Amino acid sequence: MSAGSADTPERTVVVVIDMQAGVLPGCFDEQGVLSRTDALVHRARREGTPVVWVHHDPVGVGTPDWELAEPLRRTEGEPLVRKSYRDAFADTDLRAVLDGYGATRLVVAGAQSDFCVRTTTQRAAAEGYDVTLVRDAHTTVDTSVDGVAISGEQIIAHTNMYFAGLRYPGQEFAVARHDEVALA
Repeated sequence: MSAGSADTPERTVVVVIDMQAGVLPGCFDEQGVLSRTDALVHRARREGTPVVWVHHDPVGVGTPDWELAEPLRRTEGEPLVRKSYRDAFADTDLRAVLDGYGATRLVVAGAQSDFCVRTTTQRAAAEGYDVTLVRDAHTTVDTSVDGVAISGEQIIAHTNMYFAGLRYPGQEFAVARHDEVALA
């Protein structure tokens, strides 16, 4: 899917994962990430780049926790993909939605960096999409594994490092700030 040909031009789509009111509390730089994601979404709309929203249903469909966190707002016509797994492609219509736009490149922002963001970006790469991870518009919470404390900030940095080094044949991957991401 890398870099469209003359017959199939490259088409970028912004994918915002799980930026829900019940997901973000306690995440590293929560308000900064929300503000930068909001700026990215507004810029995408101005530039005519489609925005696709992904919501994690186990957060509680129909509850205030399931809704987008402030100040994010979905506009009429922007697709909402509902998922039950970390991978936004698993048992959802995300691929069909992206195909409907002719997507070849995804720009990804969202929460939780170490779960749904990383899993979905890796799957997007495996599915053949070029992917840009927005380095300052994804977040997660502090955690510990095997008695080792890992801060959300460290997880974000590691996710950025991991994705910056990702390589697949004939595909392009990048990590960029929200205000430096190319949308066209």
